[in-house]
Amino acid sequence: MSKLIPFFKKFALAALVLAIGLSALLAAGASAAGLQDETTPPANRPANNERLEQIWARAQTAYQRQSDRLAKADDFITKAQSLIDKANQKGWDSSAVQAALNAFAAVIPSAQAAHDPGAAIIASHNGFDADGKVTDRAAAVETVKALGQVLKGTRVAMNGTGQALREAVKAFRDAHRPAQAPATP
Repeated sequence: MSKLIPFFKKFALAALVLAIGLSALLAAGASAAGLQDETTPPANRPANNERLEQIWARAQTAYQRQSDRLAKADDFITKAQSLIDKANQKGWDSSAVQAALNAFAAVIPSAQAAHDPGAAIIASHNGFDADGKVTDRAAAVETVKALGQVLKGTRVAMNGTGQALREAVKAFRDAHRPAQAPATP
């Protein structure tokens, strides 16, 4: 009999722990909405138009920056060419910069052609009012996508020539940087 008492004590303790654990689970259980709940889940709620308006404003700003850069391209090419000519007069090798400038100048007309349709998209601003507020969400989304495609098309037309020109100029400057005199204490 003395061996049965410790067994019953262990059994009672295990049953008590099990009962407490089950009651804790039942108290913290999840509940689901009933069939009569007619609230719309978050995915199907009307989207916040503020975000779309912000995207539209950023796309217009990016378009304006591209317009400014393309408008200044001819002046930039002229100034860069005069600097290359001065470097050549000094006897410096500027062939890499000249090649990069020629490639840059060659893509400007195609980049401008890819960029031009954006002006009509902004002027019509389908789905937006004059203040940039959404009036028709579906049309506004399509307008933003169309302007985004114009921006992307312009970048693709540039084909990285601007970056290549920047790198060629940097390499040229590094190669022809005047030697600095050592500092005297």
